[in-house]
Amino acid sequence: MGRSYEQLSLEDRCAIAQLSANGSSIRQIAAALDRAPSTISRELKRNGGAQVGYKPSYAQLQAKARRWKGSRLERDESLRAAVIERLASGWSPEQIAGRLRRERGRQVISYESIYRFVYAQLARTKDYSWRRCLPRGKSKRGCRGRKGGGSQNFIEGRVSLAERPVQASDRATCGHWEADLMMFAKYGQAILTVHERKSRLLLAVRLTNKVADGVARHLLKLFGSLPQPLRQTVTFDNGTEFARHHRLHSLAIDTFFCDPYAPWQKGGIENAIGRMRRFIPRKTDLATLSTRRFHQFMAIYNNTPRKCLDYRTPAESFAQVLHFECESTSRPSPGRRRCLSLHHHPNATSHSRDALRPSFARNSSPSPMRGRREDRVRAAPAVSCANCAK
Repeated sequence: MGRSYEQLSLEDRCAIAQLSANGSSIRQIAAALDRAPSTISRELKRNGGAQVGYKPSYAQLQAKARRWKGSRLERDESLRAAVIERLASGWSPEQIAGRLRRERGRQVISYESIYRFVYAQLARTKDYSWRRCLPRGKSKRGCRGRKGGGSQNFIEGRVSLAERPVQASDRATCGHWEADLMMFAKYGQAILTVHERKSRLLLAVRLTNKVADGVARHLLKLFGSLPQPLRQTVTFDNGTEFARHHRLHSLAIDTFFCDPYAPWQKGGIENAIGRMRRFIPRKTDLATLSTRRFHQFMAIYNNTPRKCLDYRTPAESFAQVLHFECESTSRPSPGRRRCLSLHHHPNATSHSRDALRPSFARNSSPSPMRGRREDRVRAAPAVSCANCAK
């Protein structure tokens, strides 16, 4: 059975004062009153006067005044009005407490008291509009519980990001990618995006669903058109849509996964999706977005200068590496020999710089006569050297 505790009465305090005046120790007083020594020690420290010492009547008044009589904001109407006014203006409890301390030159109220006041109103009145006073708008404190195992437990052959090669982490070489889904408000609509870590190139394809088999099929199609040195690793989050990642091993691509609940570890693709939201917000209905318009948005992204690339565009950076990989092939194929003959032929004036760029890097503004045909083109752009592909 559990022990029951009682507050010290006035008679107990009189006994403490008498025994203390007679020179008894704290443990002797505790044994005489059948109390814990810590109770007697705390009583003497908290309720004793600095000048008059321990007096039973003074100690009783101190203990009574210290007892909680409700929240500070419930007792002080002017303070409550000032706090609620600032909460309605979008201030956080910490900002309110800090500002009041700065204005009045002393600690007025702690931000924890403000949080407790708001959550007490939620529990007492069941008026959930109070949660709008808080920065995150949560009706309960603390982290939300996660029932069951995480999705990473359903991914076979999952390899942690910690095992990814160093050259992939420092963006020193091309060929290391990040992949994620760009989700939308309408159920079932998503865009599969892949992002090259060094050049910041973004490729995307619209999906009909999030089934892992379909996602793997699109990834194989995207990476299959790239030279081997430009498809070395891919980093995913722990979504089950990437559960068929092992199919990429047929292309000699190593796959890695972020730690659970740490999508920031693939910050490149997260940043790219955030930039694409300027053109395709979350509330967009993909059924109303034409393929031509979708390609235009991708071209705008890939042809926008980036400070991290010394104000080159992702398309320019990737096209340079892509063309170098095509030129560095030791034994050219028949089509490759034709490409090289065009390079060295004195009359090959039509082999312009634009012809060497991959299709995602060219001007994507279609002419009105070609719009209907381009709407039938698949969403995944070609990523091979234009002349080497002939």
